[in-house]
Amino acid sequence: MTKEPIYTRSSQMEPMFPSGQDSSLTDLAVEVIRQSAALSATLHPTSQQAIVELVRSMNSYYSNLIEGHNTHPVDIERALAKDYFLDPAKRALQIESAAHVEVQRLIEVQLAESVHTDICTPDFLCWVHREFYERLPDEFRHIKTPEGEVKVVRPGELRQDEVAVGLHLAPGFRSLQNFLMHFHASYESPRLSAVQKVIAAAASHHRLAWIHPFLDGNGRVTRLFSHAYLVKARIDGHGMWTVSRGMARNRDRYLATLAGADSHRQGDMDGRGNLSNKGLSSFCTFYLEMALDQIGFMSTLLNFDGLQKRIMGYVDRQTALGELQPESGYLLREILLRGEVPRGEAARITGKAERTARRILKDLLDKKLLRSETEKGPVRLSFPTRAVGYFFPRLYPEGVELSVD
Repeated sequence: MTKEPIYTRSSQMEPMFPSGQDSSLTDLAVEVIRQSAALSATLHPTSQQAIVELVRSMNSYYSNLIEGHNTHPVDIERALAKDYFLDPAKRALQIESAAHVEVQRLIEVQLAESVHTDICTPDFLCWVHREFYERLPDEFRHIKTPEGEVKVVRPGELRQDEVAVGLHLAPGFRSLQNFLMHFHASYESPRLSAVQKVIAAAASHHRLAWIHPFLDGNGRVTRLFSHAYLVKARIDGHGMWTVSRGMARNRDRYLATLAGADSHRQGDMDGRGNLSNKGLSSFCTFYLEMALDQIGFMSTLLNFDGLQKRIMGYVDRQTALGELQPESGYLLREILLRGEVPRGEAARITGKAERTARRILKDLLDKKLLRSETEKGPVRLSFPTRAVGYFFPRLYPEGVELSVD
């Protein structure tokens, strides 16, 4: 049986921020702000939207990979188009991945429509959990306890059981509201500076996982919350990077630093709270290092000259295979620069006759390299999964990396 809770008072969650640290965390936070802002200015805003959609799928892939669920990016793309496997197990994983993408998009829409949305409240956290779990198949709502008992996860409901996560015995379920209100008071404060918000994004990630408010799904809700926190603080590079990729690629260190921040205070030199100040500082350092690593990685991929060269190289290869006409590259490059172009400009951009230009445009739309909101509307870039490995090398792990057809 699960032991009686040892955490029943919200003060036992202190410290909420690393204290007494040297300037290293502040320096990391300043760099996150600076480099993320530079990344958001890399491409035309309309072209950025195609990247944002790609990053959502990538975030789903890596967040679920951390949980041990490996769904191929092609299968995520299929799931978003409601094209599912007949095999129940594969279908369930597809639905799970699509749910992550859809909830992330919902969060972004919510924050865009209301900048005053309070994301640190229990209501918001329960909303994220509910939206995610209501999209999951039934088999993902049933979990087996260490004692072998099967319990049902209720979407959006705080747990009604005591739980242990590894060596960590989570706060007592009867005290969850108190812990969550303390969480809210600590991280939603309007007095936080921009630098403090970056550190808060890291610290709150651990503290929410530590509270473990739900019977299941806490890791995904925590990572979705972290994304929301960065979006609201306007340090997410307009959605063009995600820390989950860094966490998944360094999963052992991620889990180890999370566990380290669970530790009790280790003597008089380890802060004044109940929990280890050193452990929280180490996790925050890891989180911000991963953020910088991913911002740097995406900055390299989104360098305009490098990206247009890879686009042109992709067209050259597809031309050699008889899949595209060589002038397709001129159209893709122009749209990358301008964000979108009217269909009527295709002939001028490609230098071909109107009829040929229309055929080139149709090929690009059919292959999902371009998209349009309406049948006759302007066209903009799209990045189909089958071409992602060429346009954005190393976005996914080796072995999953996707190549051109």
